[in-house]
Amino acid sequence: MARIAKPLVLSLDQRSHLEALLRRRTLEHRVAKRCRVLLLAADAFGNVAIAERLDMHRNGVAKIRSRFTRQGLDCLEDDPRPGKPPTHSARTKQKVVTTVCGMPPKGLSRWSTRTLASRLGLSKSFVHGVLQEYDLHPHRLRTFNFSPDPQFEEKLLEVVGLYMNPPENALVLCMDEKTGIQALDRTQPVLPLRSGKPRQWSNEYVRHGTQTMLAAIDIETGKATTWVNKTRKAADFVTFMNQVVRGYPKQRLCVVMDNLNTHKGKLAQEWLENHPEVTFHYTPTHASWVNLAECFFSILTRKGLQQSVHRSNRELVRFLKDFVKQYNESCGPYVWTKGPNKLRKIIELTQSFQNQMHTH
Repeated sequence: MARIAKPLVLSLDQRSHLEALLRRRTLEHRVAKRCRVLLLAADAFGNVAIAERLDMHRNGVAKIRSRFTRQGLDCLEDDPRPGKPPTHSARTKQKVVTTVCGMPPKGLSRWSTRTLASRLGLSKSFVHGVLQEYDLHPHRLRTFNFSPDPQFEEKLLEVVGLYMNPPENALVLCMDEKTGIQALDRTQPVLPLRSGKPRQWSNEYVRHGTQTMLAAIDIETGKATTWVNKTRKAADFVTFMNQVVRGYPKQRLCVVMDNLNTHKGKLAQEWLENHPEVTFHYTPTHASWVNLAECFFSILTRKGLQQSVHRSNRELVRFLKDFVKQYNESCGPYVWTKGPNKLRKIIELTQSFQNQMHTH
């Protein structure tokens, strides 16, 4: 009769460390598999049961158990391999890291593996290995935009408070505009989707004008109230808000919007005075991600506009109206997902940036 391995004994710190590693999106597959073996072994699973669950051989499971007994959590890493010792020192690796994190040569905007290897007199394979080891990606670029709004924290928490805990007997709407929606036609017919081939269209196009969509999203239901127009002037904003109010008669409305001058100007303020049941709540400047209406426009772009062809402005307007009608038939609530810890981190980073700007 086969022996059944005894359950591993993990301390609370060891179990917490293994579970934290498994939550990492960039964790290497081999390390993740070893973490799962240890956790299952600590939960009294035998080697054969673990092997079946993780698609491994039972001998591999037994080896990880044995290494844990000798090395503890160091068993997550590979054992030193036999062969020729490394020819480059830790100092050389640090030189690669320091150089790639600095300014590139004159005439270049970034380092590449080849330019870095050439500058330091090292092999491309070694430089590539160092960049992978330290998780450095000089070819990647991400954008960011800190808000300079001195009332950033106050405005952010006010808007998020509306999302998380709306006032009684009130609806929260997120309002925004999407400008410059182009009516683009292709110079040649679009080739349809075929097995093994995606849709194809000519890279040449013809412009037939642009439209602007104004939208107000009810975050409780996801329903979109929209208006397609050529412009987005203050008078257009007031016209649209009249349409929104008609859609929610005798209803208290809290409308979240950005700091566009048409939203805060004289006409907007006069309209507010005549509609006491409506309040405007402004997002911080340069913080469009706070406005959930951006999610609706993202859906419109990805599902509606990216591969659409319109032979006239009128056709574009008709398409936008059809899209909104179909969207409203299947939409769902918009849920705010950034918790207090995430918001606190954003506020602290923004305040740090603002302090640096004041210093300079």
